[in-house]
Amino acid sequence: MTRVGLISDTHGLLRPEAAAALAGSDLIIHAGDIGDPAILTALGRIAPVTAVRGNIDKSAWAETQPAWDVLDVDATLIYVLHNIDELDLDPAAAGFQVVVYGHSHKPGIRRDGGVLFVNPGSAGPRRFSLPVTLGRLAIANGTVEAEIVTLTPS
Repeated sequence: MTRVGLISDTHGLLRPEAAAALAGSDLIIHAGDIGDPAILTALGRIAPVTAVRGNIDKSAWAETQPAWDVLDVDATLIYVLHNIDELDLDPAAAGFQVVVYGHSHKPGIRRDGGVLFVNPGSAGPRRFSLPVTLGRLAIANGTVEAEIVTLTPS
């Protein structure tokens, strides 16, 4: 089984609770609004990181981050972008099993047309009355399961 940690909308804050919840991941996906390149460095100490640029990632360092990315994890194709409203393809027709995105700060998991859509929510500064969350994928034998993890900030 491959464990993939999902995080988004850190906005420059990597909470210790988020780092602890991502421990044991084989790979971490950051779905944008990173806010500070130090976040990626810290996540990289936990596991290899794939990250996309979000709408707040405007500094020179962020120019090296793609707007979207594609990963093949154990023969499971994952499409990563920040804002789901900018998805410009049919993921099922393109062969993707999973789409990971952020932006709204609203965690959620849904299946549509055979594709698993996962928004890990926001693990950075609390926004509105939304919970502080991240996500996890478990990939094994051609199946993908997702979960949302609610963090209890100290």
